[in-house]
Amino acid sequence: MTEQSSAPQAEADKSKEPGFRIQRIYLKDLSLEQPNAPQILLVAAEPQVEVEIDISVSPLSSEIFEVALSATVTAKVDSKVLFLVEAKQAGIFEFSNIPAEQVDPMLGIACPTILYPYLRSNIADIISRAGFQPIHLNEINFHGMYEHRLMQAQEAAGKESGATDESKIILPH
Repeated sequence: MTEQSSAPQAEADKSKEPGFRIQRIYLKDLSLEQPNAPQILLVAAEPQVEVEIDISVSPLSSEIFEVALSATVTAKVDSKVLFLVEAKQAGIFEFSNIPAEQVDPMLGIACPTILYPYLRSNIADIISRAGFQPIHLNEINFHGMYEHRLMQAQEAAGKESGATDESKIILPH
């Protein structure tokens, strides 16, 4: 009788195997501004570039999430904006039979790691199409970024004032 009851159990365990699936990756938003053109284009100076990266997660159902990786690239010459690029690369990810404590790190580390090459490519392409040398964003340690956010959340939870810290990461270029 033990063997009969273990066969259905084995089948039930097999149907509950953990699964991770990318449903779709897409460019959600992209904009380029050159507010000081054409005068700024005549200035022969090396631009200063600042890059900000942020991650947002939106649940679509109990097992499906949208993860969006946003970047703002600002190039300035003599403190005037040469160009500003804002891009948001997103993906829809499905998690099945994954423990809740493992889903959050996957949303904060694995999903942005998958999206980042697409974001980098789109930003380099739009800057190049605008007539500038493409800017290739540096690699990002999303694990380190995730740990940093956890530490910020723990510190914010410990504060009585309830003030929130800025969560964006500013990258030197």
